[in-house]
Amino acid sequence: MASAQGHLAGSAGRADDADGDAAPPVFRQAVEALRTVRLRPETEVEPTRPPQRLAPYAYALEAAVVQDDTDLADGRLILLHDPAGHDAWHGTFRLVTLVRAELEPEMAADPLLPEVCWSWLTGALETRGAEYGEPSGTVTLAGSHYFGGLSERPPATQIEIRASWTPREGRDGVPDTAAHLTAWCELLCQIGGLPPANAADPSVVTLPQRRGPQAR
Repeated sequence: MASAQGHLAGSAGRADDADGDAAPPVFRQAVEALRTVRLRPETEVEPTRPPQRLAPYAYALEAAVVQDDTDLADGRLILLHDPAGHDAWHGTFRLVTLVRAELEPEMAADPLLPEVCWSWLTGALETRGAEYGEPSGTVTLAGSHYFGGLSERPPATQIEIRASWTPREGRDGVPDTAAHLTAWCELLCQIGGLPPANAADPSVVTLPQRRGPQAR
């Protein structure tokens, strides 16, 4: 992946060409804002092909949190735009995400973990001033036990956040996508076990980092 310390390259749009003449100016501006964000050095981000049927225009990014050559978390963020608006969105833009990370087994037993992880998403958006509405999503825990030729592997638990929300549009009709991307990458770092930017806040809870590399 290309490091987020540089500007994002690549393009996407009516389904994958945000630079094309057919893409509305507000969508092109929203995508350009995503490309110019500078993020934490542990975060690697690059454009990827967006889904084709969720909206007339879409742009997608995939990211990983990497420390000491170990993948701590990964995910995908998709920006959707429908110039005609969407009743369920209450707007013309929508952000959709999938975030996942491996957990230490003892952490998976915490009954409050799903609520805590969801609060990381909403808290990151609010901390970054990324105004939003109509949030929805799921937090899923999945456990794996290995047998036969894989029996030497210890049990593993993965947490997965699937979510979507409507970024509030400014007076020019363009949402502050840079703030939303920054908040989303903070979520990735937090679920990967890294301290957030506001780690001095005593109310912030982080997951312990995993002992080994993430299984792929």
